[in-house]
This record gives sequence, C-alpha cells and structure tokens, in this order.
Amino acid sequence: MDYTPALSFQATLSRATSSAFDLCYNIYMSQLAKTAQTAQTGSPAQVDTILTNGFVITMDDAFTLYPHGAVAISGDSIVAVGSADVITKQYHAQELVDCMGCAVMPGLINAHTHVPMTLLRGLADDLRLDVWLYGYMLPVERNFVSPEFVTLGAQLACAEMLRSGVTCVNDMYYFEDAIAQAISEVGMRALCSQTIMQYPTPDAGSWDESLEACERFIQKWKGHPLIVPVIAPHAPYTCSGALLLRCAEMAVKYDVPLHTHISETFQEVEESRREHGMPVVNWVKKNGLLEAKVIAAHCTAIDQGEMRTLQRAGATVAHNPTANLKLASGIANVTQMLATGLHVGIGTDGPASNNDLDHFEEMRLAALLAKGSTRDPVVVPARTALAMATIEGARALHIGTLAGSLETGKRADVIVLNMAALHNTPEYYQLSRNPNSIFTQIVYASKASDVRDVWVNGKCLMRERRLLSLDETAIRARANEVAQQIDHFLIEREGDVLQKLAAIGGLQQEESFEVQVKAHVDDPAPIIAKINGTDFNLVRHVHYRQFDTYFHFSNEDTRLRYREDERVDEQGNIVSSRYRLTLVGAQKEREYPHSILLSRSRFIAPADRSLRFYREYFKPSREIAIEKDRLRWEVIYDDDTFFINIDRMVTPAQPGYFVEIKSRTWSIRDAEHKAQMIGDVLAIFGIDDASVVRDEYVDIADVVTG
Repeated sequence: MDYTPALSFQATLSRATSSAFDLCYNIYMSQLAKTAQTAQTGSPAQVDTILTNGFVITMDDAFTLYPHGAVAISGDSIVAVGSADVITKQYHAQELVDCMGCAVMPGLINAHTHVPMTLLRGLADDLRLDVWLYGYMLPVERNFVSPEFVTLGAQLACAEMLRSGVTCVNDMYYFEDAIAQAISEVGMRALCSQTIMQYPTPDAGSWDESLEACERFIQKWKGHPLIVPVIAPHAPYTCSGALLLRCAEMAVKYDVPLHTHISETFQEVEESRREHGMPVVNWVKKNGLLEAKVIAAHCTAIDQGEMRTLQRAGATVAHNPTANLKLASGIANVTQMLATGLHVGIGTDGPASNNDLDHFEEMRLAALLAKGSTRDPVVVPARTALAMATIEGARALHIGTLAGSLETGKRADVIVLNMAALHNTPEYYQLSRNPNSIFTQIVYASKASDVRDVWVNGKCLMRERRLLSLDETAIRARANEVAQQIDHFLIEREGDVLQKLAAIGGLQQEESFEVQVKAHVDDPAPIIAKINGTDFNLVRHVHYRQFDTYFHFSNEDTRLRYREDERVDEQGNIVSSRYRLTLVGAQKEREYPHSILLSRSRFIAPADRSLRFYREYFKPSREIAIEKDRLRWEVIYDDDTFFINIDRMVTPAQPGYFVEIKSRTWSIRDAEHKAQMIGDVLAIFGIDDASVVRDEYVDIADVVTG
C-alpha cells in the first residue's frame, strides 16, 4: 500500500514545542503502526470518530483541500486527514459522522475577549472608550464582579462561542481561576489571562497581591490539557513600568504567554509620548515586556517601526475589528502587519464592547475593513481572513503546534459547517474552476448559525446545533437576574450626581462647612499691604490662573465644578497644573452678620479625565465657564487658618477685583466662631457691608451671560 503520513517525523519535531514533543512523537509512531497493520493485514485501524463525506479544509501550510474528505479522530487528537475513500478504508470508527453537504474545518480561535462581560452586554453603548470604561464598566465591575459572576458569564460566553464555531478563546479578566474552571468543565480550549493592574481590582487589593495570586494560578493550571494560564498586565496606562517588568519576568519564569492591550487608541499613544517621551511599543520594550511571549490586543495606533519591533521580539497581535469600530478606537493596519511578518489573530473583544461573540462576523469584517481602509480590494483576501481566525490565530496565541489546522498529530478541534443553506446557494465551491471559492464562501456568505457540530480535544460539544455540556435555559435565566441587579444599581446612581462621582473613584469629603465672604474692591493694593502686615501670620502665597466649568443639573440642588489650576511664577510662566472636581451642595445654608455665608458639604475628586469625558459622563443640563486670575494667601489669624483670595474675573469680564475670605471646618460651632473672625478681618481691611457681594462667581457669571 502506498501511504505517506501527513507530517514526517522531522516536520512534526520542528513544529512542536518541547512540551508537546512526546505527544507528537507517540501519535506519529502510532500512525506508522496503524499504517503497517493495514498494509500487512488489510484490516482497518480502530479510531473513535470519523467525520466523512465533507469538504475538508485543512488550513495547513499548503491550504490543502479535500472536496470529498474525511478526518479521523482518536482520543484528543487527529490521526488522519485525507480523501474519504482512503480514510474509511484505513480506519474503522466507533462513530461515523456523515458530513455530506458540509464543510469540515478547524475550530475558530477567538484571540482576545473578556468572556464574563457577556453579563454586561448592552449596558452602556454608543459612548467613547474612556466614558464607557471609566464611567460604566469599571464602576459596575467594582460592585458586582465575583467568582460567581465570572463563572456565569463564562458559561454564557462558552454557549455563544460554541454556537459560533469557536473552539479556543483567549480570555482576560478577573478571578481567572474560576473562569478556567468553568471553561474546562464545558470542555473548551482556552488561554485564561489573569488581569494585573497598578490599582486595586475586584479580585486584589494591591498589585503585589495580584501578582502573588497570578503566580498561584499559573502553578495550578500549567500543563492542563485544555487551559493555558497567562499573565495579563492590563495595559501600559494601568501598569507602571516596574509592574510590566515583574509580569514579564513571571511569564518567562513559567514559560507562559503574556496578554495585554497595546496602543488601542491614538489618544493612548499621545499620552505615552507626553508622559514617557516615546510611543507605547517603545516604552513597553524599554520596560522589558517584550522579553515574554506577548499577545498584544488591538494595536490600532502602531506604525511600521513598532510592527517590526513586535515581530522581532516574537510578539503577536489580536485584531478586534468590530469593537474598535464601535468604540471609534481606530482601524488596525492589518495589511502592513501581515506584510511585516507578524502573526495576527482575530478577536471579538468583550461582549460589552462588541456586542456579540460571532466569529464569522469578525472574519468577514476583518477582510472588508482592510480593503476599505486601504482602498485596495485585493488585500486580506478571504483565505487570509480564515487563516487569521484559525491557524494564524493559533500562532498568535503561541499554540500553533497544537491547534488551528486539521493535521495529523494536532488536537481534534473541529467544526462541521452546513453549506446547504439558502444563503450558501449556489455552490460554486463544489466546482473546479476556482479552488479558493470555498474560502470566499465561508468568509463572505456563511454565518455562525451554519455551525452544525463542534469537537474540542476530540470530544463532541455540540451536535446538530444542540449543546451537550451546557444548560442554555438555566444560564439565560440566571443572566437576566444579574442584569436586573445591575440595572437597579445604575438607575439609583444615574439619579444622584454624588453617586456618579463616587463611582469613578477618588472621592473624598472635605470639611462639612465652608464659611466665606466676598467683597468688591477697586484697588487691591491696600488689602495686600494689610495681609503682609502684622495682623496675620503668612503661611504661603501663590498665584493661579483658574479655569472653572460648572455643571448644573435640572433635578439637583448641587453643582459640580471642574477646575484647572495653573500655578504661575512672578514672570507669568506656568509652574504646575492641577485638575479636580468639586461637588457642592446648596450654596447658602445660613447667613451671618456682614452677609458671611455658611455652605454645606463639599466633596472633591481628582479630575484625571478630560472635560469632554465629564461632560459626556455626567450629562449636565447646562454649563457655565469662568476664568479668573487669583492671588491666594494662606494665613493664620488668631490661631485659626484662613484663605484670602484676590480675584480678577477675566471671563466673563468684570470691573475691579474681588476679595474673598474663607475657612473650612467640620463643626457648626466652629463655623459660627470663624464667621465672627471673618467679620474682624473685614474690619481690618476696611471693607464695609455695602461692598459685600452675596453671589458666588458662578452666579455672577450666570447673570452676565444671561
């Protein structure tokens, strides 16, 4: 009998990792033994399953096709691929699966996602990335993410992905140990990436605690037949350089991949240039990240030089076309990446930013987006797009020796695709004129709903569209219960500016009461002389330019102020800048003699996002903008601290100057005492009641601007 194995031993050895060597060798020797048995006795070798009579698409290096083909599976692996006539003569199967009218192909590989975010699908759409992430996703995650949450979300995602023909997923989230457990119980293959951040996360109070937990996670799952543990520093903007280095060192120590977000937006790149003096890829390289086997998600804003840097380091890219378009993050230059030699897989990103896990949709969009963005219809042809979803996806996840193609010795991750549906008619791929027709048919016409059967690691997980390892009805019911809880949380928060401010972090309550008075003066010089005189003990003196934007809300008494303070020196040069938010309640709770006002609670938070972010997040009913030039003194008067400001309103312009005297306290009695002292300071300055201004600056501006 004339027989040539699909892979020679040397080819198997060269493509296998050291951890997979024994497996490949044993399968190869078993294959030779079975072939010899067939040649000598004429009796077929025994296997578990044969998928026969289908159009077999191998996605091997030669893109070999078998129009009337078969795949033989034994245990967790593929033992033969070829013509149906040959395979069925050489092998006898416990189960023979008729695939007439179907394509038999490798399972699809989702190269980047966050599977528990199925439970956040549809929660906050049509927002910019920063508002979506910091305004909604992170606050909800802080309140709801738990091992039980991620388990349910992973089960929901697995059900959806299996129905889309996905057999392997690269996840990144919190409580990844629970996710790995859930996915392994379903029977899917996964890279489970434990998220690390500089800041507290739902599963760790600090980054060092997170690193320790990640190391335990890697030790537990390393060597599992379905799960590859991965360390995942979230992104360069959420991890310090030192933390990136620690993550890379751990990945190298345990020989596991490192999964991270890289250059997802042009804004991220601009911020990296401002903060580090270099683009993102250069900065992560400087901090040792590229010493690991990196999987870089997104890369929408990297240039050709950065692509070469990633390629030389052995890093790979996970392209997420739908999510990047939906969040307007940019369009990755996949055409140039492939030309550079980068391995590029396709990911859906999380279901909260996509909003589905349909990999057929991602394949099609990856091809179309490359064509449209380059105005070249021949770039990223269908065969390349299918490769990115299969063998190139496996290589992008550093598991190309084990999955991604139908070849002898590889894991039996196989899907059967119904090609007889109306949208797949007529069947040009069955004709001989264009051998690439099968690739165009699958990428441009086929749908996730065409997936009929799914095998992972040799085990059937879906047969005739029926999932065999998941209870869809129970999962949907539990998911809707969680959605109701999250929706109630957001309804309560949306009606309360304070809760929305607290949700984005960093909120602090200042002293409960602020006692202050404001007066109009034509010439501030006499008052400055008094401040520098003997009545006050001067603590410090600064000069600011202040830019305030006040947010008003139709159903709230409170006002939110976004302030940018520019500290300037004597020559008017900017020395430093500070940004913060201040939420103030009703502006006048009580009035003392001389129209000294007592204001109630104030809350502050660092404004580490843009004004545009806060505008889109808080959705004020109206805004008022003010610019002031401020001279500020902090003084001690009669053993108490006071702040004295001399302000000139630049926008909207006002004549003269305003003198403002204020102090803060937690005590109502102390507030009354300080109100008396402010009256004394007014007397020292020679300011009478006629000069006192009862309005805040925002009220003055409101009147001026109409």
